[in-house]
Amino acid sequence: MAREQIAPTKSNLIKVKERLSIAQEGYDLLEQKREILVSELMRKIELVKILDRDLDRRVETAYPALKRMLVVVGRDRAHRLAQNVSYRFESTEKLVVTAGMKIPGLEVQIPAMDLKYSPVNSFAECDETVLEFFELLKICTELAALRTIAWRLAREVRRTQRRVNALEKMVIPTANETRIYIESVLEERERDAFFSTKLLKKKGVSNR
Repeated sequence: MAREQIAPTKSNLIKVKERLSIAQEGYDLLEQKREILVSELMRKIELVKILDRDLDRRVETAYPALKRMLVVVGRDRAHRLAQNVSYRFESTEKLVVTAGMKIPGLEVQIPAMDLKYSPVNSFAECDETVLEFFELLKICTELAALRTIAWRLAREVRRTQRRVNALEKMVIPTANETRIYIESVLEERERDAFFSTKLLKKKGVSNR
């Protein structure tokens, strides 16, 4: 591992030790953050799997209900009935607190279900179809919101992992190598100074 190209002085040694200490503390904090994020991401993924299964089950009942309605009512009448049905859906971005972080999430507001048929034109199959697809829509919106959070958590995990890797594989080893190098040079200088002092003392004694 390459070291920093700086002069091996005591002041630089102090600076390198401070940087190394800060880097190690930062690494520990980021590693803790990464573990929390991964744990929360895995929890979200499990919830996504559950909603995926709910979605599959709802699809298995919703589309057969639609087919039954089309057989009983007929496509033309179903189309005319659908022309009179209109719902307003609103989606907004909101901050979701997860793993100690505020992550932008998605919130879709489902309107209250209102069966918009007159007694003359009402069919049980129409009501059943509307109910089925409203439930299907609720699951889809929950799943979309959850997937949005999971995707952003995964992105934060990758970002944190890159920072952890940079500290672990570059910053800390480089600072550590620099510390070792400066300490070895300073120790060598102290030994040289010690021997030089002893030699001078010996020369001074022998000259007497």
